[in-house]
Amino acid sequence: MSGGYQLRATPITIFSHLLFIAITTLLLIWLLKFREGVAFNSSNNFKILNLHPLLMVIGFVLVGGEAIITYKAIPAKRRSVRVIHLVLHLIALASAILGIITIFKFKNEMSSPNLFSIHMFTLHSWLGIIAISSFGLQYILAFFAYFFPGAEMSTRASLMPWHRFIGIVIFLLGVCTAETGLVEYFQYLQLIHQQEALFINFTALLLFLYAVFVTLSVILPGYY
Repeated sequence: MSGGYQLRATPITIFSHLLFIAITTLLLIWLLKFREGVAFNSSNNFKILNLHPLLMVIGFVLVGGEAIITYKAIPAKRRSVRVIHLVLHLIALASAILGIITIFKFKNEMSSPNLFSIHMFTLHSWLGIIAISSFGLQYILAFFAYFFPGAEMSTRASLMPWHRFIGIVIFLLGVCTAETGLVEYFQYLQLIHQQEALFINFTALLLFLYAVFVTLSVILPGYY
């Protein structure tokens, strides 16, 4: 790159980390202050419901985003960064699976079944299943190609552009799923507190910005 518009991934990556902290803070304040907290087992079914966005937004989307930018965020040996990349994605996958279990548990235990108690009824649920299934398949294929036993170097090199592209697509699909999920909260819970609505709106807005900066971090040149 030449001229006065050179930009490297480092400041973009740092800002992505700050967005991670901001989104996590807003989400925790919303769920703990306005929604009475989270729980996997509770007589208050809404606490079970609240665990779903916690796992999906922080565990799946944000941790997954951090995994994507590890190669730009950590100036370490490539194999060490690869292990961190792998572990963070595993945490994201485990969070997503637990998030699915949580929402199915909530719907099965609803005391007064209604339209929202139907499984796989909304666009949000369709996008979520597609995103998580694609994420799991991508993880398995990448594990065998790049980690164990590992493909030939020429094969890895030819697969890498597709690995990055598909990874970004799945990540953006996860962000879209989270955004539609936050919209569903408005519809289902019928939020009446203006302050609570602002928390959700700002969380959704920062999620969009997080997606933009993670994608930009991948595109821009890094340390090497």
